[in-house]
Amino acid sequence: MDSALELVVTPVTHDLGAFKVNRTLPARQRTMVGPFIFVDEFGPARLPAGQGMDVRPHPHINLATVTYLFEGAIEHRDSIGSHQVIEPGAINLMTAGSGIVHSERSPQALRPDGPSLYGMQTWLALPDGREELAPAFDHVAVDGLPIIDDGAARARVLMGTLWGASAATPQHSPTIYADVALDATRRLAVPAAHEQRGIHVVQGSVDVGGGQLAAGEMAILETGAEAVVTAREPARLLLFGGARLDAPRHVWWNFVSSREERIAQAASDWEAGRFPGVPGETEFIPLPERGRPRPVSYP
Repeated sequence: MDSALELVVTPVTHDLGAFKVNRTLPARQRTMVGPFIFVDEFGPARLPAGQGMDVRPHPHINLATVTYLFEGAIEHRDSIGSHQVIEPGAINLMTAGSGIVHSERSPQALRPDGPSLYGMQTWLALPDGREELAPAFDHVAVDGLPIIDDGAARARVLMGTLWGASAATPQHSPTIYADVALDATRRLAVPAAHEQRGIHVVQGSVDVGGGQLAAGEMAILETGAEAVVTAREPARLLLFGGARLDAPRHVWWNFVSSREERIAQAASDWEAGRFPGVPGETEFIPLPERGRPRPVSYP
């Protein structure tokens, strides 16, 4: 195995009924890549006519969520008053910071015919000293995300800088996130500039450092080593990563923090109704059955 390839991660699939979610992070072998602490691919799916995705209001702290779609649309509402429909090619970045509540639903206009749903949602842990930022929401439209195209390889930069092109998406720590399409047999050199890097294959299959990755699998690359990706067939992949966080993060339910006691406080606040509400929403997801929260520590 090439020294540029640290390990390959196979996703864990969660069947939610209307659609499936493939989770590659956290994994048993590796829990974080740069600030990325969750990497979920949902769909592809076509929901029944008259129905839609309905994720009721729920809270987050000390993290940022990034939503990026391949197909369909999602309507976002949150407790700071944001209301945004995201469609393919754009980015929704929600910074939870000290605490935010949001819902994610299929737009009403798409429900009669049955909405399609396919995309990525990732969680990025906020860096030391910035976990309690004021909550914020940023929508970056297609024209704020540059495209690099040489005719055989095409990359949309979603966060950070790649090959000299920078996305307008805010960063809370050094981050790279890009959507890359490769023609069959095309080779792609992945720069070693970022401390930690992962490659998630969305479609097709690729070779990385002598190992083969199928759709849904993830490669984690060795720090400091340039890697070469070769498409065995037309392929689509996500390059992601960034700077390693200085301290471990604890995770329980929708909460991420460097301090376990902060997660316990957030759980108590949600249960007691102390989080702000989402304008226009009356439903919410209750706190899971629990005694004292027992966060999992990453890494």
